Amino acid sequence: MLVGALEASRWAGLVFAAGPDDGIGVRLAFTDPRGRRRDRDDWYWMVSRVGPHAPDGSYARVEFDLGVEPSPSSAPSAATLILEWSRRGDAVALRASVRAPGRLEVIGDAPWGWERGWVEVGGDGEGEGCAGWRAEVGGGAGAVTGGGVAGWRGDPESGVEIVAAFSEGTTSCRATGSSPGEVARCLDVEEGGERCVVMVAAWGGVGVGVEAAGLVDGADRWIDEARAEWRLRRPSVPGAAAGLVESITDNLMWMVLLQPGTGRLYTPAGRRWIFPRPKGDGRSREDRQAAAGAETATVSTALTTSTIPGPPVPRSPDPDPDPDDWTVFGWDTFFNALLLATVSGELAWSTLLAGIESRYPNGNIPNWRSRHGGTPDRSQPPIGSFAALKLYRLHPDPTALAGAYRGLLGWCDWWVADKDGRPRREGLTPGLLAWGSDTDLVPGPGRVPPWEEGAGGHQRAAWESGQDDLPLWDEAEWDPERQILAMSAVDLGSYRALDLECLARIARILGDDATARRLDRDYRRLVATINRVLWSEPAGLYLDELPSGPSPRVAASNFLPLIAGVPSPRRARRMIETLRDPARFGGDHMLPTIPRDDPAFEDQQYWRGSIWPPMNYLVLQGLRRYGFDDLARDLAWKGARMFLADHRRTGMCRENFDARTGEGCGQRFQSWAPLFALGAMEQPGGGDAGTSG
Repeated sequence: MLVGALEASRWAGLVFAAGPDDGIGVRLAFTDPRGRRRDRDDWYWMVSRVGPHAPDGSYARVEFDLGVEPSPSSAPSAATLILEWSRRGDAVALRASVRAPGRLEVIGDAPWGWERGWVEVGGDGEGEGCAGWRAEVGGGAGAVTGGGVAGWRGDPESGVEIVAAFSEGTTSCRATGSSPGEVARCLDVEEGGERCVVMVAAWGGVGVGVEAAGLVDGADRWIDEARAEWRLRRPSVPGAAAGLVESITDNLMWMVLLQPGTGRLYTPAGRRWIFPRPKGDGRSREDRQAAAGAETATVSTALTTSTIPGPPVPRSPDPDPDPDDWTVFGWDTFFNALLLATVSGELAWSTLLAGIESRYPNGNIPNWRSRHGGTPDRSQPPIGSFAALKLYRLHPDPTALAGAYRGLLGWCDWWVADKDGRPRREGLTPGLLAWGSDTDLVPGPGRVPPWEEGAGGHQRAAWESGQDDLPLWDEAEWDPERQILAMSAVDLGSYRALDLECLARIARILGDDATARRLDRDYRRLVATINRVLWSEPAGLYLDELPSGPSPRVAASNFLPLIAGVPSPRRARRMIETLRDPARFGGDHMLPTIPRDDPAFEDQQYWRGSIWPPMNYLVLQGLRRYGFDDLARDLAWKGARMFLADHRRTGMCRENFDARTGEGCGQRFQSWAPLFALGAMEQPGGGDAGTSG
């Protein structure tokens, strides 16, 4: 049984998953004295602090501010609802402490439209109106109550029995039904109320109802002990780095969701990044698969039996009216695996493999993919092998690495696979690469999210880069014949060089020496071409190649050749001159996506000037590779302090940061945001913050 807040909108609730598509859920709703009800997606805007969350479910805590209006302008600060839960074997205790008047509902439901549900069955007469419910997990009947405590249970023949028992704290109790298949236990919270409800759920075997009832009286102590025990054993680092691991694990564990269909645990880009379910485009599944190509590797059964299409990046704060079951993102997923590695190797590998298993039959690991949608036309930066190799060094698992290898190799080959007689993403100079979109594979109307309807090839290629509105793409024309941006991109060339290098090392670990030698040859050839074509001696940087010559604009991603080992030591030192310059990329807040003297810098809109966690993290790896230790320490700690200051002030985990003020911007809870903390935690010398900056 998997248990946790495993469905995207369920910040305040739990899922009990008996299988990939089987289980039940419970969630909280709250109505204040003015009649304003908070439920489902409202909780996103009311989260004031994501707290500790043990990977084994032994303790988890999240806080909400019931006094704010749920909207993009809300600024939660108080902890007027504290939700804690703890698992011990086959039992879970859930405690809600409410410090505001109103009505708290504990609602039994079924996530993702699963068939199971809770059904009211009546109480035992102990306490007026206190009813019991059962879980329809096997189609049978029966309810368990004991000592006046309400119970839920399932059919023993199903192999899953679930009972939930309640203890009301200082509040009165009324059980009410809401709609068929969904019943709620309501608890009225008086002024100054505290510890309104303790729910204990238990499952498995004869007498489970009696077990749940017997646990209720000790549930408070159970949760308090679990909190103290997790404080003692949770990962941490001393000295200047204190708090870094906690800022990673607290946020990432609250991003872990269940992937219906496969039953795998994974991390999306954030809990609000589950895209809409597509409506259909008139093509059969077979036609779409044929268009995407079937040259490579296997895709998990759940994916091959689903439809194929769709694209990225929501800006609207409105709840999705019909969200898909899950959404896996390309490079987000691989960064998330590295973050999860700080607390759980098992979860880290599960997340990384979820990203690889999102690939299409032709090898493309897409920009994003959901159970019923995706982007067969485009991919995202190929950093999967970098993440897999790094994860293997932290948590060696030869079986998981072998499972990742073939998918990563197929993705590597996809970038240069034949397309109309040329390599798929070949740039202006043979051997170099350009971002693109396979226009013939773009899903039809109704198969993409609303913000992608009518998007042109230029925009889709920019989405493939991961830097959606980077000003560098303004300089490149769309080539409709070759379906690429008409350029040779420094960042994509660097990503590919890094991919080839890391894949060759993985191949050697797994004993595939012949493939390793091929990848090594491709790496050396690509590095030589990048150095020959893209290096600009006057600029002291590698510049994108345009039909008119070197691009006049640069970005933080122009420093990515460092992570791939492309420049000579002399050229690397030239690059660092620009990186240090406070008039360009240096300063108190680093690393802006574009230099401070770029006309678009003041936009501070998305990739037009803001500071982004993944780019900081990748450039940091490059500085360490070349031995620029002082600058690496400076960059790591400026990013970490900026992230931690905003996180402590707001309780949020922001998508990007203003390069002028260090203020958090974008999505409130973005999964890869703690990369700032990870970069500092990995700093050689035990996390020494140094004296610079």
